Amino acid sequence: MTEPIIATVNKVNERFYRNRENLFESLTDFCQQTLEKACVENGNASFMVSGGSTPAPLYQRLSRRVMSWQKIDVALVDERWVEPDDENSNQRFIKNTLLQHNASDVRFTGLKTSQPSAEQGLSDATKDYESLPNPWDLTILGMGADGHTASIFPDAQGTEEALREDHEQILAAIIANPSEVTGDNLERMTLSHHGLMKSKRIVLLITGEEKLDVYRQALNEPDHNKMPISAVLQQNQVPLHVFWAP
Repeated sequence: MTEPIIATVNKVNERFYRNRENLFESLTDFCQQTLEKACVENGNASFMVSGGSTPAPLYQRLSRRVMSWQKIDVALVDERWVEPDDENSNQRFIKNTLLQHNASDVRFTGLKTSQPSAEQGLSDATKDYESLPNPWDLTILGMGADGHTASIFPDAQGTEEALREDHEQILAAIIANPSEVTGDNLERMTLSHHGLMKSKRIVLLITGEEKLDVYRQALNEPDHNKMPISAVLQQNQVPLHVFWAP
């Protein structure tokens, strides 16, 4: 079976695949078509990307596609407050996966600034992001087993502010609580909920049965501070596509 099981739940478009190979091939096509369409219609495109191990096959596939890369801006959804060459840096991850082959010269915008803290770096990073073509044409999100998305973690310092619907800043500084999910890098910079809602289209990429269970719980979780992904799943502003495989 190569065709996905497609359903709409709570206005969320679900695309469930039998295996990851089919998922990533289909998602690569989806991303390419979305970004190329934006380039044709607007003359440029903005592609917001997340770190983590799950999207690596997507970025590696995309990097080999023949696309209008010279017209596409790539920027991070979130970042740990570490140097760009640190092994835990999302910037380093994206450069080693997506910014290769045909996409090696793409315009890239990171979040880490020279400031000593994410809070102090907000102003400079915001100026960089406000200069990107917006609304963002495509945003790739992941989700942790704790229900976090981007770097908006449950009950973290900065999370309640980042999730507020009337929060007008596109970025937020977060200090997460220590956990197996966060590791030692607790200080983060992330798109806020307001920043995520500047997207034209959002993809939530998840794999495995555990995350499928978390996703289903989050669809109806009323406490967004407890499960930040629920704020994205329950909004009605931006089309949301969930790609999942075991």
